[in-house]
Amino acid sequence: MTSKSRLRVVVDGSNFATENRKVPSLAQLDEAVRAFQDENPGAEVIVVVDASFEHRVASSERSKFKDAELAGEIVTPPAGAIGRGDAFILKIADRINAVVLSNDSFQEFQTQYKWLFNEGRLIGGKPVPTVGWVFTPRIPVRAARAHSRRRNSPLHFQMEPSHQLEQQSLQLRPQRRPRRHQRNQSRRLRSPQRSLQPKKLSWQRSQRLKNLQLSQRRKPQSRHHRLSHFVAVANQLILKQISQYFAQPTELVHA
Repeated sequence: MTSKSRLRVVVDGSNFATENRKVPSLAQLDEAVRAFQDENPGAEVIVVVDASFEHRVASSERSKFKDAELAGEIVTPPAGAIGRGDAFILKIADRINAVVLSNDSFQEFQTQYKWLFNEGRLIGGKPVPTVGWVFTPRIPVRAARAHSRRRNSPLHFQMEPSHQLEQQSLQLRPQRRPRRHQRNQSRRLRSPQRSLQPKKLSWQRSQRLKNLQLSQRRKPQSRHHRLSHFVAVANQLILKQISQYFAQPTELVHA
C-alpha cells in the first residue's frame, strides 16, 4: 500500500463497542471511530457490527443505531451468515485490501486469510483515561493448531536440541517390570494347561496335611483298643455273676 493511496479501514464495531464493557455501547463505538478519523484524516472507514447488535445495545440507543444503519454509516451482515460478523469483516477487507481495526485475533480464519500476519494489516485500540483512544499496529495471536504445527516442524527441533535429547532418553529408558499379579496373569495366558496341573503346597500346609492323615489313621486303632477293653471288662463281670449264681444252690443244700 503506497503513501499516495487512500487508507481504507474496516472497523470491527462489535469489538470496539464492547471494549471494557459487558453490554455494547453505540456511543463508545462512535467515539472510537471519530478518534481514529482524527488521527488519520481522509481515511475511508467502514463500520461492521453483528446482526444481533441492535438487540444488544441499550434501548435508548436503538433508534440512533437504526438511523446510522439506514444512512450507511454502519453495516450488518446478512441474517444467518456463516462466521457472523468476523467472516463478513475479513471478506470485505480482503476484497478491497483494507486494514482491519479490531482487538480480535480471528483465530478461526487465520489459515484462510494469512495476510492478517502482515505488518500494518491489523490495528488495535484501547481507551486510556485522561488520554482518549490510542491505536497501534498489532499481530494476531496464533491459533493452537498453527502453534502445534510450528512446534512439529524440523526447524523448531533444531532450535531446541535439549527437548529432542529428552525424548531420546525417554525412549531408551528401560521399561518398568510389571507387578506380580500382572506377571502371573501373563503366564496363565501363555500356558493355559498350567491351571490344570496340581498346585504345589507350601511346607506348612504339607505338614498339616500329614498330621491330619496320621490322626485319621490313629482314630480307628484307639477305637479298637477301647472296644476290646470294654469287652474284657464285660466278660469279667459276666463270669463273676455266673459264678455267684452257681454258688448259691450249694450253700442252700448244706444248710
